Amino acid sequence: MTSWVVLATIVGYFILLFFVSYMAGRKSDNASFFTGNRQTPWYIVAFATMGAAISGVTFISVPGMVVGKSFSYLQMCIGFIVGYFAVAYILVPIFYKRNLISIYGYLEQRFGAMTYKSGAWFFFVSKMLGAAVRFYVVCVVLQSLVFTQLGVPFVVNVIITIALIWLYTKQGGVKTVIWTDTLKSFCLVLSVVLSIVFIAKGLGYDLAGMVSAVAADDTSRAFFFDNPKEGTYFWKQFLAGIFMVIAMTGLDQDMMQRNLACKNFKESQKNMIVSSISQFFVIALFLVLGTLLVLYVRTTPGMEIPEKTDELFGLVASSSGMPIIVGILFILGLISASYSAAGSALTSLTTSFTVDILNANKTQDEARLTRTRNVVHVAMSVIMGLVIVVFYIISNSDAISAVYAIASYTYGPILGLFAYGLACNKAVRDKWVPVVCIAAPVICFFVQRWLLEQFEYVMSFELLLLNAAVTVLGLIVLMKPGETANNKA
Repeated sequence: MTSWVVLATIVGYFILLFFVSYMAGRKSDNASFFTGNRQTPWYIVAFATMGAAISGVTFISVPGMVVGKSFSYLQMCIGFIVGYFAVAYILVPIFYKRNLISIYGYLEQRFGAMTYKSGAWFFFVSKMLGAAVRFYVVCVVLQSLVFTQLGVPFVVNVIITIALIWLYTKQGGVKTVIWTDTLKSFCLVLSVVLSIVFIAKGLGYDLAGMVSAVAADDTSRAFFFDNPKEGTYFWKQFLAGIFMVIAMTGLDQDMMQRNLACKNFKESQKNMIVSSISQFFVIALFLVLGTLLVLYVRTTPGMEIPEKTDELFGLVASSSGMPIIVGILFILGLISASYSAAGSALTSLTTSFTVDILNANKTQDEARLTRTRNVVHVAMSVIMGLVIVVFYIISNSDAISAVYAIASYTYGPILGLFAYGLACNKAVRDKWVPVVCIAAPVICFFVQRWLLEQFEYVMSFELLLLNAAVTVLGLIVLMKPGETANNKA
């Protein structure tokens, strides 16, 4: 697969992306940017949300995951479905009844200004780092596949790409994001299904033969109940899946901005349940694809499983034994997942910074709010581009892993704030809440190290629960005896 084929695929996708964003963003205003005017049909949001949870890193990593962890990710996906039910029937009605533009407005109504700012800043840091890391990984892949051969430096690659993403999200905001996510979901499903078809054909399997081969291979084991110390243990992954969705979807402005675009909370609930079940089956397809990729490498002379399993899909897709369409499908799925996720992150960061941190929606008229929003949108784009370039300069696996860990820590305090707010009606000393939110991840870091050194216990996603629990304990310490707060949903 030549660099010109890759470039043509990228250009073709961007043309389609700009057409969809133009049609969606016409006659848009601030309400369209922030909430999509709350007029989007629930089934459109459901299809868009299904793909929204899949980033470029997911597209690359999940197929390769089967090499070391088999289908264990499905255990977490089952938990995801339960988590979506919790978000749909606990959080969504509250957000709609309070008519929130940003979900962190709940923290201001419930606790006060300092708690509100704490939640907003934790989201900002987490989303900026997480989105930049995910997009960085994809930029590196595309740099090696096409831009290096064309003599385009990495920095120029990032500048052009970020500028294009800023341009297509500039006008329509979340309204544009929903419709471009719909395009993304379609491209993702198309690419993974057709990739399975072509690779199974290359292995000589019909449908029945493919199912039998995948089921018989050791990489397709889905459930692990034998060792509670391992990160793949069922109950750890299942429970983690529930709370990861609550924290990283229900309490994430990026994800909830789509769900709050439905006409009412009933329609939003239907959207969330349908999208969660659909997402489970899409992830299952990626895992099936992973096993087929392993089988293909094992049976092809001269090919070996790469040391970095993230490279598995790209290795097979670009191999000489595969028709060029598989390589095109790989690039199509990768860029649709990556660029849509980056556009969504920019929109949510712009919304949160404008509404939560600057409070511009409360202090400015429509014209000034539009100007402020546009300036913030540019600033978010520039910051994301700079973070990506910094990753490139200092890049090594430890640095990237550390950034992912920092990003995951930040959801714990947010989960703890909402959990306390919903479960307890006692007021807290608002000015000290930022101290608790900062202390909780620090304490959890040392607890994680201690458990590993003393008991060889590998803390996986349950770290999120510990982080949230420490935050809740801190809020209990800050409780004002006898004084109740605004906890009405």
